[in-house]
Amino acid sequence: MKVTLHIWRQSKKSTKADFAQDGKMVAYELEHVSADMSFLEMLDVLNEQLTKKGEDPVAFDHDCREGVCGSCGVVIDGVPHGPERGTTTCQLHMRSFRDGASIYVEPWRAAAFPVLKDLVVDRSAFDRVVQSGAFVSVNTGAPQDANAIPVPKADADRAFDAATCIGCGACVAACKNASAMLFVGAKVSHFLHLPQGRVEREQRARRLVAAMDAEGFGNCTNQYECEAVCPKEIPVRVIAEMNREFVRSKLVEEPPSTKRVGGDG
Repeated sequence: MKVTLHIWRQSKKSTKADFAQDGKMVAYELEHVSADMSFLEMLDVLNEQLTKKGEDPVAFDHDCREGVCGSCGVVIDGVPHGPERGTTTCQLHMRSFRDGASIYVEPWRAAAFPVLKDLVVDRSAFDRVVQSGAFVSVNTGAPQDANAIPVPKADADRAFDAATCIGCGACVAACKNASAMLFVGAKVSHFLHLPQGRVEREQRARRLVAAMDAEGFGNCTNQYECEAVCPKEIPVRVIAEMNREFVRSKLVEEPPSTKRVGGDG
């Protein structure tokens, strides 16, 4: 098959939220593309051709290419990860496109994800959010047998659903506000439904929300674009749980201590 790729090329890091002037779309015609190629394998073929011509290859993120690591991720024809639901970019195959198609490929578009080069964005904002409290820091003792701590199946299923988040950032790229609430909600929900995570539930919700806001992510407007493009199909239920946990944490938060000035009189 033959395709025409319109790829965002950008040689320097973005310095502003509106980085339309930092790069441009460049068209490439690619022939003899196998329908069984993954989208990233197709980009590999393009880069081989560009390298042979002495041109700069297209920079893009990838690692495991098994839909697990969350490294890959581009906007394909306006949809993060492309047209197939529940599929990462590395698991998207060229048979999803018609012969002779024009395909538009862009990086994630979000102020919190500055473009580093071409299709590569800096997603370290997610790392900083996780470092703020998406973990269990209390001593939970020695490893337990699998059935030592009973966990209801419904809770285990909900925790597992949230834990499948790979942190790719598609939810942010799809949201018109560049909201990270599906990602943060997944982290909150993951620990909320496990006994080990409930010890720190109040401070976890406050810290994650505060870190998310500090990174410049937008607010949720409940239009569900994030769920629609999530390659792991994490439900928006986790956002509701995050909101509930945040409100709960503020209700049980201890007021700041006050010191008496002067004597007892």
